[in-house]
Amino acid sequence: MKQTLHNRAIGYFDAVRRHGSIREAARRLDIAASAINRHILKLEADIGMPLFDRLADGMVLTPAGEVLARHAIAVLQDERRAIDELEALMGLRRGELSLVAVESLGTGFLPDLIERMARKYPGVQIKASLAGSNVIPEMLRRGEADIGLAFSLAQTAEIQQMAAGEFNLVAVMKPDHPLAGKDRVSVAECLQHPLILPRPDLSLFTLLDPLLRRHRNRATVIAEVSSLVLMKHLTLRTGAISFQTRLGLESELASGQLACAPLHAGTPVTTQLGAYVRQGRALPMAVNAFLALVGEALNPAQRLVK
Repeated sequence: MKQTLHNRAIGYFDAVRRHGSIREAARRLDIAASAINRHILKLEADIGMPLFDRLADGMVLTPAGEVLARHAIAVLQDERRAIDELEALMGLRRGELSLVAVESLGTGFLPDLIERMARKYPGVQIKASLAGSNVIPEMLRRGEADIGLAFSLAQTAEIQQMAAGEFNLVAVMKPDHPLAGKDRVSVAECLQHPLILPRPDLSLFTLLDPLLRRHRNRATVIAEVSSLVLMKHLTLRTGAISFQTRLGLESELASGQLACAPLHAGTPVTTQLGAYVRQGRALPMAVNAFLALVGEALNPAQRLVK
């Protein structure tokens, strides 16, 4: 390394890493592509190795690029934390956080959290997106989100759980379904009716598959899908039973469009909703503030388990 890396160059490198091309990074940053290209070429010259493989359909990190990417993520996140703390010392309530959540949280739980955050910390800008639970750990690892909200993520050396709450898994049905109105339903009862099931890329599949596997030959499966929102709409359209938590069903349950009953298999079937961050990073004040609100929201969830 010939000289200390300049933060601007690290920022440009990280933008190209995230967006897959100099042109797209330039568009997102609203600067000239030639300026980004100059910084990338200088980084490569200073390091003495290429950072990207230039392919016809974009740019992919080389092994040297992967090493620098880990450094860049840490540097940029720590820089933002330092800015937040300095602004806090000046009495300013400013900051920024990015989060990604599973889609079922997008209709009630997540909007409530963002509203509370906006009221309490009006100067904090939130960038929120929805994604499948299978991609959220990678988004955290790559620094594409500060916080991930997902069900039953596997614990790894790179992902740290910061808050969690237990939620009942419920059988979701139309109000005129034969099982509607029951305090609880068993797997055997559900198998007597048409079902909509999750595909393996949903964490819900891991919970349900052991319960249903030995009975699949006698189950009538209307569809297997990778979206809880699609499951909900298929239940509304077809009347078949689907499975998820009450999160994401708030408006349909309140309006009477859908009904649900806790699923039992000897004991209640539950899943854990957690808030996750990248392991080992120092968290900015805005991220800690949002995590505190998540913890408050999840704490009463313990009472949902029956």
